[in-house]
Amino acid sequence: MTDPAAEAYRRFRDELLQHGLLISMGVDGLFGRSGTFERVVDGLNAAIAAVGDVDRPEVMRFPPGIGRLQLEKSGYLRNFPHLAGTVASFSGSDDDHRTLLDSLSKGADWSATQRQTGVALTPAACYGVYPVIASRGRLREEGALVDVYTWCFRHEPSIDPARMQMFRQREHVRIGSEDQIASFRETWMERARSLVDSLGLPLTIEVASDPFFGRAGRLLANSQRERSLKFELLVPIVPEAPRTACVSFNDHRDLFGRAWAIEARGGDTAHTACVGFGVERLTLALFRHHGYVPGDWPVSVRNVLGL
Repeated sequence: MTDPAAEAYRRFRDELLQHGLLISMGVDGLFGRSGTFERVVDGLNAAIAAVGDVDRPEVMRFPPGIGRLQLEKSGYLRNFPHLAGTVASFSGSDDDHRTLLDSLSKGADWSATQRQTGVALTPAACYGVYPVIASRGRLREEGALVDVYTWCFRHEPSIDPARMQMFRQREHVRIGSEDQIASFRETWMERARSLVDSLGLPLTIEVASDPFFGRAGRLLANSQRERSLKFELLVPIVPEAPRTACVSFNDHRDLFGRAWAIEARGGDTAHTACVGFGVERLTLALFRHHGYVPGDWPVSVRNVLGL
């Protein structure tokens, strides 16, 4: 029996490719982007900045890789081993090179000639922030606020164009006391709602959970929901399928504060939170709801994006 959602994802993906907005790279969930697509992404980033710059956050920009030790220390491998990716590279001898060439000539698997490096692929934009803040010592009374933007990787190949393996996150990360965290998340939930509404996109905000791995992960997900530690702003992109999370609002409690020994002003372990915008997902939602030609979009939407 045909899965209506799968067929709808495939149709949407094919339309994006036919209009030249995405560029196939031969692997599910891995795409190039056209200049038109990137202009919309740039407009979204400018709109997010217009909302968040009033807080005067510190700006940090990271490459799409972090140290493997950083990934391990974050706890990501304990909770999401199925999504993590690392970087391997050739570091062998002449004999190993000959083995590699022989495998290539036979169309065989050549990956055995690769060895793990000290680099992991970034799973979430905020992961680069915590060791930096920790290295500065105890927080000042106002805590820390960081605007971060980077490429991320999660190994979940899919025909859904909104579920990319490599994508970008624009985040604001708050580090400080419980009260500062609560105020930050409440403020950004309202800001994100207003921004996405100004883009002419239908939305809801609901309690959510992360895709923790395994049986223990299901318990963690239930606990996360019960404590309302994660909310998502959902937009319908493919009508036949579940709505897509385009913005997330995460209260980590003291998880990263403990992992990186970040101290709040009074000496207690700092709490952290982040709001993360999936810029590709929002861009795809705009193309789905307003059409494949940005010049034909409503004037109000183009004004928000500077198009």
